[in-house]
Amino acid sequence: MPLPIEDYAVVGDTGTAALIGRDGSVDWMCLPRFDSPACFAALLGDESHGRWLLGPAGEFRCERRYVGHSSVLETTYTTDTGRVLVVDAMPINDGRADLVRQVQGVEGTVTMRHEWRVRFDYGRIRPWVHRSELFGAEVINAVAGPDRLILRGSRLPHATDHVHTDEFEVSAGDELFFSTTWVASHHDLPRPLEISGRLTHTQEATEEWADRCEYHGPYREAVLRSLLTLRLLTHGGTGGIVAAPTTSLPEDFGGERNWDYRFCWLRDAALTLEAFLACGYREEARLWRDWLLRAVAGDPADLQVMYQVDGARDLTERELDHLPGYEGSRPVRIGNGAVRQRQTDVLGEVMAALHHARMLGLEESDDSWALQRALVDELAEHWDEPDHGLWEVRGPTRHFTHSRVMVWVAFDRAVRAVEENGLPGEVDRWRDLRDKVHAEVLAQGYDGERGTFTQAYDTAALDAALLVIPAVGFLDGDDPRVLGTIRAVEEDLVEHGLLLRYRTETGVDGLGGDEHPFLACSFWLVSAYALAGRVDDARALMDRLLEIPNDVGLLPEEYDPVSGRFAGNFPQAFSHLALVSAAIKLERAAG
Repeated sequence: MPLPIEDYAVVGDTGTAALIGRDGSVDWMCLPRFDSPACFAALLGDESHGRWLLGPAGEFRCERRYVGHSSVLETTYTTDTGRVLVVDAMPINDGRADLVRQVQGVEGTVTMRHEWRVRFDYGRIRPWVHRSELFGAEVINAVAGPDRLILRGSRLPHATDHVHTDEFEVSAGDELFFSTTWVASHHDLPRPLEISGRLTHTQEATEEWADRCEYHGPYREAVLRSLLTLRLLTHGGTGGIVAAPTTSLPEDFGGERNWDYRFCWLRDAALTLEAFLACGYREEARLWRDWLLRAVAGDPADLQVMYQVDGARDLTERELDHLPGYEGSRPVRIGNGAVRQRQTDVLGEVMAALHHARMLGLEESDDSWALQRALVDELAEHWDEPDHGLWEVRGPTRHFTHSRVMVWVAFDRAVRAVEENGLPGEVDRWRDLRDKVHAEVLAQGYDGERGTFTQAYDTAALDAALLVIPAVGFLDGDDPRVLGTIRAVEEDLVEHGLLLRYRTETGVDGLGGDEHPFLACSFWLVSAYALAGRVDDARALMDRLLEIPNDVGLLPEEYDPVSGRFAGNFPQAFSHLALVSAAIKLERAAG
């Protein structure tokens, strides 16, 4: 059985990532890319679906940390007989994909267990495995179809019933190295890494990147860990930013709310870009903008809400019947059917992020501004159509208030590009549409009797997404309509001090089951408090939220405050980028 979600840490190479449990088991890893099929998939089943275990054979106590401001993971295991340190890392992507593991004896003697069980295609395919000599050393090869994994190490495990296992003792002063490398099966086998040097290089390069952070407020450590996590979710080659490295971790344990998040949502990526820009990372904006230009190139009417890491468009949703799912949560899905949805808010987030980048000095190319103009003109023809909204509801389309607010943002940033940056465009038309949308939201998305905005024009239900209204500049943070919305959200959507996205019992999303508080929404409430001048409330909620990350500072999509369990895909970009934004807004509000 997989561990609780909070018991995992993540390492990555800005190309893909691996989830490693406190027991030393790599239970999830997709190679060579975030959205590739998994070769270790025990997270969604059990060890028979593939894992790489390197941990103590008996009872142990465990302490973990990332080394400094890096993504190199150190795990210290203490047993009754000794203490051992395991270092895990994926050297920064340089055209190959390696997971390296270093075992160091610290005190006494510890018996370690090693299990290497490769199962390609999400645990479905058992590869052909054999030993061979490579560059003067014995290695283990696992091959099936297009994929090959190579295990190198100071001591290789032995084959037993289609799994390679070993037990060995590590005493103080001992040092062993292991690595698993992916290579396309038709390519020549790669040379071994110089592991110690690559670990040092990976740590130093990541810490150098972290040192560039311009946020120096009271939540700096949490902000840095969030930024480092967002960087891990950014593909260093293409510039695509994935929402999470996992699929089908449940929002409702045992239920159907299981989705594949290993893709690049324009919304999530744009908000991630905003977090990077707010902390001084300018080059990331250029890299992502170039990815955007390639991904959405073509007819603006064909704009999708998400793409593959390389910008490919086929995200057909399928169910993997051979996997039992995390704690029996089925179906296990790959691909995402929401790719065909209409989500009108998306262009607003994209235009806001690109406007922010412009104001910080990123010059528009002819192609980049032409693309934005074309997308805004396309929106001008269809902005008043109903959509599926921010939360990708699988129920009927509606006139969601948040979507309309973000339509206003798209037109507003286009107008400002002309007025403030001197770019060409149909500014009079965009200005008229901006004013029309603003008036419509105030007339149809606001309940004057209750003094609050509503989730959609045809309902009295609430939505935590309404909290972004002041953050995007639609109204001031102390506007009475914003203050009333904050009060209504507090009364209706807060459970155990944290925010739900909306009430699932309304049936708005067309799904069965329930879900837990969505962490990004609680960070939005911090931001709304700060912009409303409620600094003490903002600080109190922020402090509460910063008790939630696990022992290595990672956040999930959702959190059960009753059991203390993480839920949803992990680590979740949306949660981490909302943390960064809340910290910055709170610092500014506090002066």
